[in-house]
Amino acid sequence: MQQTETARPAVPPSGLSPSRAGDFLTCPLLYRLRVIDKLPEPPSPAATKGTLVHAVLERLFDHPAAERTPERALALLRPQWERLLGERPELGELFPPASGDGTVDTEAVGEQLARWLAEAEKLLGQWFRLEDPTRLEPVERELYVETVLDSGLKLRGYIDRVDVAPTGEVRLVDYKTGRAPSRDFEGKAMFQMKFYALVVWRWKGVIPKRLQLVYLGGGGDVVSYDPDEADLRSVERKLLALWETISRAVATGEFPATRNRLCDWCDHQASCPEFGGTPPPYPLPILPLPLVPAARTVEDPTGDARMSTMSKES
Repeated sequence: MQQTETARPAVPPSGLSPSRAGDFLTCPLLYRLRVIDKLPEPPSPAATKGTLVHAVLERLFDHPAAERTPERALALLRPQWERLLGERPELGELFPPASGDGTVDTEAVGEQLARWLAEAEKLLGQWFRLEDPTRLEPVERELYVETVLDSGLKLRGYIDRVDVAPTGEVRLVDYKTGRAPSRDFEGKAMFQMKFYALVVWRWKGVIPKRLQLVYLGGGGDVVSYDPDEADLRSVERKLLALWETISRAVATGEFPATRNRLCDWCDHQASCPEFGGTPPPYPLPILPLPLVPAARTVEDPTGDARMSTMSKES
């Protein structure tokens, strides 16, 4: 897919989030194009639908417990869509107004939007079958968390919901609008939550009692995990090793493309050698190899058995 906008100025990465760590482990070139080159990506219906559903669930808790009903959630849907559209006018591209002859087909646009909103309604209905908001009192929603490890590595991200029991136990909750993964991939999916648990632990000194993923797609599911200190120390070690590997790639400019099952949906095929494309010129200075730390084999912190090595010289 061709890029139609100019990229923002390139700067070296300053830290890690779960999504960017996942990008690098999936395809180092994807990480580079998103984080360093900052190439623009068009909005996608699926991702925007997820953003909309998250916004509705966040705002639902503004209301008293007894008013957190399915009807209330549905009433919030269109106003939240209008708010998102006002903040990001490019989302209007999701529903092209032009017909085949170049004229504006407002009826077709309305039908597309109605179908898309109906899909979001279905996801919200699924949530009410999985959780009872009248019995929940989150202490935080869409909480931005950030901490700097002793090594200097900055970790950051957003937690959808933080619940605290009367006994003081903390639960971190994340909503997913896709289907629950198979048992073989649950560990990879839970990596994001362990990442957040590590940030909360290093920031507040509290290890969350429970990590919970709420899947709204398919038949819906709730996947939980209770971490301990050993889990979080292990995640921390793996993230530090991953950051060393990323830092070497940044210094050398070596971000190889990696074929994977998500390639067909990638917006950067025009910049990918795997699809006959060419990456843009590397925008950061290249350091002499003697100044670059030796490469190392990095264990995927998501729990995938795949190992990732980022150097041809080592």
